[in-house]
Amino acid sequence: MTLTQLRTFLAIVEAGSAHAAADQLFVTQSAVSSSVTALQRSLGIQLVRRDGRGLRLTDAGVIYADYVRRVLGLLDEASTAAAAKADPERGLLRMAAVTTAGEQILPRLLASFRRLHPHVGIQLEVGNRERVRALLDRREVDLVLSGRPAPSKEITVLGIRPHELIIVASTEAVHHDRRHDLLEWADHQTWLLREKGSGTRDITDKFLATLELAHPPRTLTVGSNAAICQAVIAGLGATLISRDAVSRELGAGSLVEVPLPGTPLPRDWHLTANPGTLPATAAALVQHVLTTGEFRTPHRRGVDTVPEQGTERPLVIPTLGDS
Repeated sequence: MTLTQLRTFLAIVEAGSAHAAADQLFVTQSAVSSSVTALQRSLGIQLVRRDGRGLRLTDAGVIYADYVRRVLGLLDEASTAAAAKADPERGLLRMAAVTTAGEQILPRLLASFRRLHPHVGIQLEVGNRERVRALLDRREVDLVLSGRPAPSKEITVLGIRPHELIIVASTEAVHHDRRHDLLEWADHQTWLLREKGSGTRDITDKFLATLELAHPPRTLTVGSNAAICQAVIAGLGATLISRDAVSRELGAGSLVEVPLPGTPLPRDWHLTANPGTLPATAAALVQHVLTTGEFRTPHRRGVDTVPEQGTERPLVIPTLGDS
């Protein structure tokens, strides 16, 4: 097998057909088909089968694709780490963040980091919790900024920043609502939710269940914080959202915080990585983040702090310019 064969196979997995994979890779469809056929022959395993006009993974193909993602991610990580070691100030920062953190927290941190290291490249992906965790698991990124990491994952926490989840509604809608009982008010709201896979979506579902409303909550799914914010301002309903995401609207008076029982909900942003030595560029960002005053170090620097593990796992954090 070759790297070209592995990347071609993964392109088929992502694209769903040899034709779409060929377009993605800028090669002919016959080249894609030949590459995957050769890969299957070398393994002695059928990885894909025809499904109408497309291709479908076999059960073995599903397992193999997961390993290929991790292998290719690890190779990319190795290349990034080696390049950063050779020329730290021109390395690549590979990072992912959940939507709220990517929109509200990271921009100013990356801007101040870039002023100190102007030649560093930055690769940032923003998505929901499931997406960014998958990127870290596959080693396609070196750092993730998200909510609390799953206890079952072997993750190193490098920095923690507190924030709050609050209930907000349109100032005009609240002003015209004559209900004095907050639970009755909540019972009559349409609740705007993020898509499935979002951490805030899960927390909202659990929070609404604790209120024991008289009726099942009416919900409307919206795919981004910005869209939810505008929908709430327009009077479509209420939402549970990070204060970081709506601080500007609260200050402008277009949204108002509604103090339902149990709110605000205290939460933390976690800056996380896979265990082991960080590439120099990623390590420099961690050090920068910890000097801003927004983040604190969990327990002591470089310690795995995910609960239920019961062990402390050291993480080596070099600095730009280390040799």
